[in-house]
Amino acid sequence: MSILIKPIITEKANELSELHNRFTFEVDKRANKIEIKNAVESTYGVSVSKVRTLTYPVKRNTKFTKKGVVTGKIGAYKKAIIELADGDSIDFYSNI
Repeated sequence: MSILIKPIITEKANELSELHNRFTFEVDKRANKIEIKNAVESTYGVSVSKVRTLTYPVKRNTKFTKKGVVTGKIGAYKKAIIELADGDSIDFYSNI
């Protein structure tokens, strides 16, 4: 089971990483905080001080168009905000 799916790089996430040393990841929905902490520490070689998780539900929408009713959905996902110890950092742009 791959716990870390991808890092979330948005304006808000970049501001959190610059100001408070917090990094945001999309993680597996079944993973708990201990598994997320161990995955980040082993992948990036940093020490994690705090893990916060948020679970987002499925979003469904309906549009009424000329062709009829069109339905869509955005799948559920889980987001983790990782706070690193002082002096540690993750550089997502080093491989570019």
